[in-house]
Amino acid sequence: MSEFGRLVLAGAPIGQVGDASPRLRLALETADVIAAEDTRRLKRLVSDLGANVTGRVVSYYDANEIARAKELLDVLLAGKTVLVITDAGMPGVSDPGYRLTKLAVDAGVPVTALAGPSAVTTALAISGLPSDRFCFEGFPPRKSGDRARRLAGLATEERTMVFFEAPHRLQACLEAMAEAFGPDRQAAVCRELTKTYEEVRRGGLGQLADWAAGDIRGEITIVIAGYAPDQTEPEIEDLVAQVAQLEATGVARKEAIVDVAKRAGIPKRDLYNAVHTAKS
Repeated sequence: MSEFGRLVLAGAPIGQVGDASPRLRLALETADVIAAEDTRRLKRLVSDLGANVTGRVVSYYDANEIARAKELLDVLLAGKTVLVITDAGMPGVSDPGYRLTKLAVDAGVPVTALAGPSAVTTALAISGLPSDRFCFEGFPPRKSGDRARRLAGLATEERTMVFFEAPHRLQACLEAMAEAFGPDRQAAVCRELTKTYEEVRRGGLGQLADWAAGDIRGEITIVIAGYAPDQTEPEIEDLVAQVAQLEATGVARKEAIVDVAKRAGIPKRDLYNAVHTAKS
């Protein structure tokens, strides 16, 4: 039997405190140390649950995560139970938790989780978009150039995609998504999930970007339909003709080939060879 303690990753309600399980209350009452992303929110949650916390409470957030994880590992190695809880959702999913979990796993410390509400799967379920296959992409990069490159790499991702975003960056993010995926790509913006002012907006990315120009507040989750390639492949002769048409407007041949190949969903090398064979 292990002499180590146990790491507990506790899923916290994403809005309604009534979604908290009895197991969460018991775990909060029995943990030796509670590592909380926001100790003030933890205090409010404990009060709402009527829990009697006797363990030590420490802060565990982005700025101190690396140093605190090492301290908490020592607590685990000493045989104590450490519970990690974030503001909402599951620790480690775009929230502090991964580093401590990795250290615990590498040290052979038992790790378990208390299942709880998730903004990712909640938004996916109510989006009205395919949910049989999906990927979670977290927060897009803040800088426009980095964000554009990240989204461009997902342009042909066929699974439904789920993102988080801050409300003050929502419009710019949706505009970048419309540029990368097309303004008509279907999506859903889910705001304040499970809370009093829960709102879900569905439509094309271009339409949603226009809507986001208003005063948008709250926690945001974006769900976007995956890429749906055409069932019939375009004739290569037609694509060569499209390249020629772009060249006639002053677009450089290389740029025209890249653009047409991307829209057609074929390797640019294949189109490059076809264009130069036709020119020879």
